[in-house]
Amino acid sequence: MNAELGNFVALYQQLDKGQMHRLAQVYADDVLFLDPAHRIQGLAALEAYFTQLYAGLESCTFEIERSQQQGASAWLGWTMTLRHPRLARGAPVSVRGATLLEFNDAGKVCLHHDYFDMGAMLYEQLPLIGSLIRIIKGRLGK
Repeated sequence: MNAELGNFVALYQQLDKGQMHRLAQVYADDVLFLDPAHRIQGLAALEAYFTQLYAGLESCTFEIERSQQQGASAWLGWTMTLRHPRLARGAPVSVRGATLLEFNDAGKVCLHHDYFDMGAMLYEQLPLIGSLIRIIKGRLGK
């Protein structure tokens, strides 16, 4: 793992409500952040999004399980465990995912694309709709 990727991983393993000012250490000003629900352009917009996101969380941790890097591109495999009072009655929710990162010439992340099952993270944890989604997934698996 090179220094830029190592710095990124270290930040995410420490990221919480009080660490948002550190995003500028690893992200380029013109970063593009993508996940199943968002497309965010620019560091200021990303900081605002993360600040709002983490304000509602009781905790959020990332276990980096694998990494692969070639040139300016890197992949991370991870498990995110979060606690939110409105999800799963406040119990921990774990979701596996992957992240594609692209680094610019200055060694900062200019593209961050997260891949994960939004249903497993959010929809299945909601009181009414969660049961319905789990039933449907169970039937599709038969």
